[in-house]
Amino acid sequence: MRVKISLQLMLAFLLALFLALPAQAQDDEGSSKRKTKQTVAMSQKVFEKLTEVQELMEAKNYSEGHRLLQELAGDEKLSPYERAQVFNLKGYAYYLEERYEDAIRAYGMVIQQPELPEGLQQSTLKTLAQLQFTIEDYDAALATVRRLMEIVPEPSADVYMLLGQALFQKQDYRGALEPIETAIGMYREQGRVPAENWLLLLRVCYYELGDFQSMIGVLEELITHYPKDTYVLTLAGVYSELGDTKKQLALVETLYDAGFVTSSSIIVNLANLYLLHETPYKAAEVLKRGIDGDVVPADVRNLRLMSQAWYTAREDEKAIPPLRQAAELSRDGELYIRLAQSHINLEEWEAAAEAAATGLRLGGISREDQAHILHGMALFNQKKLTLARGAFEQASRDNRSRRAAQQWIAYVDSELRRMELMSQDVEGPRDISELME
Repeated sequence: MRVKISLQLMLAFLLALFLALPAQAQDDEGSSKRKTKQTVAMSQKVFEKLTEVQELMEAKNYSEGHRLLQELAGDEKLSPYERAQVFNLKGYAYYLEERYEDAIRAYGMVIQQPELPEGLQQSTLKTLAQLQFTIEDYDAALATVRRLMEIVPEPSADVYMLLGQALFQKQDYRGALEPIETAIGMYREQGRVPAENWLLLLRVCYYELGDFQSMIGVLEELITHYPKDTYVLTLAGVYSELGDTKKQLALVETLYDAGFVTSSSIIVNLANLYLLHETPYKAAEVLKRGIDGDVVPADVRNLRLMSQAWYTAREDEKAIPPLRQAAELSRDGELYIRLAQSHINLEEWEAAAEAAATGLRLGGISREDQAHILHGMALFNQKKLTLARGAFEQASRDNRSRRAAQQWIAYVDSELRRMELMSQDVEGPRDISELME
């Protein structure tokens, strides 16, 4: 885990700082100089004992290490600096044992020692804040970071980032934004690439604040320095939020063509984008490839979308199979009516009549009047005039289709009369011959 690794490095650095070569205080030096050396010096005896403890800890002999540290802590002759070393090593040991709260208490004791060098205070506070992050005590971490910034004349980028992380964890995204931007800006000014997790934190802050425009620059930086298809997809999503669906389509299409898109939801989204930008054939092809490859579920929604894409692309023959499958899966009357329309476009009258009849029987149709018109047309073209007339009569009961239905009825009636006359013409000669007899 990245946070744990950085904390280990911090602890190792702090330990190395404490266990530097011991310096023995000189009895014949001036009082002011003696005071300074007492603060930062470590006796040979203490140094050797701490080195022994460190070796025990690294060998995972924690119980013996703690025993020696407890014994050493009881020495009243220890200088504040030496006592700080004891507590530092205790904190490191507790960390290795994953006893984080004990480690926090130990490092807290380090800070309480008087006259510690400024660098030592800063390093210990950083370590303490990291440990508080580890146990998710963000209030304490925030307080520690603020204390750290009070004693640092010019905080470094990582100190600003610690402040930003603490505020972020408390969901104070607006408050977190300034220190995070400052930390990243300092890296950029130094010609350094900001850490990936720093940029991700900044991206989330912008997202939570609804600043999608600022997210674009962060995502472009992530794509440049830490290229991942997920960042490209996220950038596509940002363009969607900003209403720039052309750029969204271009990004998703590029990833799809490169073979990086394997998610069903993204493939379906790409199909919808193609439809939005009037390229229905590509939409249908994308969905067909996904369904055939068992990547996109062959459910009602996706089958209906594929059928719509084929239909919009004027590929009625290809539109019918997925639409029929969707209709059979859903038993949705509306889908059967759409199926009837596709069959009519291909002049498949019998199949159209059957689909329309099924849709009307199942119900749930938004425009039953139009469904009756379609049914009537399919019947009429099969020469089933009486049944067709009944369908048009049903449609005429709705004011929205009354005029069209009455025109159809008039046409059907004229056909019926014509057929009746033709029938009479056929029977006529037989009647004349009978009279001549």
